[in-house]
Amino acid sequence: MIKNLQDTVTLHNGVNMPGLGLGVFKVEEGQELVHAVQYAIGQGYRSIDTAAIYGNEVGVGEGIRQGMKNAGISRDELFITSKVWNADLGYESTLAAYEASLQKLGLDYLDLYLIHWPVAGKYKEAWRALETLYASGKVKAIGVSNFQVHHLQDLMKDAKVVPMVNQVEYHPRLTQQEVGDFCREHSIQLEAWSPLMQGQLLDHPLLREIADKHNKEVAQVIIRWDLQNGVVTIPKSTKEQRIVSNADVFDFELSADEMKQITAMNENLRVGPDPDNFDF
Repeated sequence: MIKNLQDTVTLHNGVNMPGLGLGVFKVEEGQELVHAVQYAIGQGYRSIDTAAIYGNEVGVGEGIRQGMKNAGISRDELFITSKVWNADLGYESTLAAYEASLQKLGLDYLDLYLIHWPVAGKYKEAWRALETLYASGKVKAIGVSNFQVHHLQDLMKDAKVVPMVNQVEYHPRLTQQEVGDFCREHSIQLEAWSPLMQGQLLDHPLLREIADKHNKEVAQVIIRWDLQNGVVTIPKSTKEQRIVSNADVFDFELSADEMKQITAMNENLRVGPDPDNFDF
C-alpha cells in the first residue's frame, strides 16, 4: 500500500511506478497545461500520463522541464507515460510514433509506453514494436490500455513480454472485476483512467457520507479507494487547489466495510468508449 505521493508499486520487471500521478486527458496545449504539469511536480507528483492523441505532448514536455528545474530534481526521478494512437498501430508505424512522442516531449526515453486501444488485427504488430523498444532499452516498461481479458489472452499467446500495465476506465461505477482478477493473476498492474468518472460521482450521497465521516472530499475518498485496491491512479486536473487535494489522501484509511460499500456501487457503467465496440 503506497504511503505518500512518491511511493511506488513495483512492476513485474522490477521498475518502480508511482501509485498516484497526474493525468492530462483533454487538456489543450498552452500555458494552463504547462503550469499544471510544472505545479504538480512542485507539489511532489512524480508521474505524468499523456498520449499522442491528446495533442499536448509538447506542453507536457515544457511543464516537465520547468517542473524539474524548479523542484531541483532529475529526469530519473520522474515517471512519464505516453500512448501510441490507433492510426499508428503497426510494427514500423509504432516505432515511428514512439520517436515522434519523444521528440514532442523533448525526452530521451519514456518510463511507460502503452497501446492506447485494442484495435482488432493491429495490436499484435504494435506490441511487437513495443517489445523491440523495450529490448533495446528505449523504454523502461510497456503495457496496454483499455484491454479486456480476451484482448490480453490473445496478445499473450504470441507475446514475448507480458504487459506490465493495463490502464482502463476504473471508478466505483465500473470496477472491472474480471479484468482486475486476470491482471493480478498475471502480475499486470491495473491503472485507472477517469477515476472520478469525469466528475459524475462528486455528489453521490454514499460517497459524500463516507467523505464527511473522514473529513475529506468525495474525490479524495475515490482516489483512496483506488489505492487501497492496489490500483495505480491518475486523476486529471489543471487547478492548483485540486492538484493538491487529489494528493492529500495519505492521512486517512477507508475501513473494510467502506471499501465494500463503494465497490458495491458498480453498475458496469462507462463514461468512455467500450473496448469491445469502438470505431476510431
